[in-house]
Amino acid sequence: MLRIILSRLGQGLITLLVLVTLTFFLVRLMPGNPYTDEKAVPQHIKEKQMEQGGLDKPAPVQFALYLKNVLHGDLGELFRKPGVQVAEVIRQSFPVSAWLGLMSIGIALMIGLPAGVIAAVKKNGPLDYACLAAAMTGICLPSFVIGPLLAVTAGLNLGVLHVAGWNTPADWILPAFTLGMVNAAYIARLTRGGMLDVLNQDYIRTAKAKGVPGPRIVVRHALRGGLIPAVAFVGPAFAGMISGSFVIETIFQVPGMGQHFINATTDREYSLLQGLVLFYGFLIIAANLLSDLAQMALNPRLRGA
Repeated sequence: MLRIILSRLGQGLITLLVLVTLTFFLVRLMPGNPYTDEKAVPQHIKEKQMEQGGLDKPAPVQFALYLKNVLHGDLGELFRKPGVQVAEVIRQSFPVSAWLGLMSIGIALMIGLPAGVIAAVKKNGPLDYACLAAAMTGICLPSFVIGPLLAVTAGLNLGVLHVAGWNTPADWILPAFTLGMVNAAYIARLTRGGMLDVLNQDYIRTAKAKGVPGPRIVVRHALRGGLIPAVAFVGPAFAGMISGSFVIETIFQVPGMGQHFINATTDREYSLLQGLVLFYGFLIIAANLLSDLAQMALNPRLRGA
């Protein structure tokens, strides 16, 4: 297992290096620069700003300096707000995005896992078809469609939930439910497929022939192996919820990292964009590693893979 963990960590470091390199040079291909403004600025002032921000140097030199700073834990500071550190911006907004992601994945698991198990146990029955139909609906409807529908229906028309803000638990429900529903659909389908594969195994037939009750077969014999596909999905999905929730954060006015990603793109804040992408990449790699460890715990055969 240690060899597998070290291998995953090595792959993760290489991935982060590629991600940092691509992000650094791609953001500089955007039109303009962090000091581009609608107002006309004299050329000598532009040159002074570029010099102060270190953007007057060749791109390879800038990249070498940036990489050196990253290795020392320094993500830089904002160009438009000198003195404001990128790490501080992430530190303030990440807890909100992380809490939204935790609630969303909790909702997805509470809905998706039971639905998938029930659909597999009741294969080709009314419950199976109902779960499959609901899952397909959730997959086909993206979060930016579900979000406004829930906001108008539950928030504005019924007035039972808040549609904006992040101050009370009532503000958390709609954005977490919106993110969770989409992933619940995927988890339900993956759980159903995994459970059906296990329920068709010979040892399950043997247990049935011996008269073992159906619920006991599902809980004690089938559930452990049937959940592996869903577990493989949960890790990346959780990281994806945090990193890809900027649409939901915008719809429901959630003060998470998503707003900074959009603002950094609009303002061409190179350092903030690079820091957010690097942080998102780290989250996804860490989530994948935890997912691999969970799969190995459920299936010991994977430990020697």
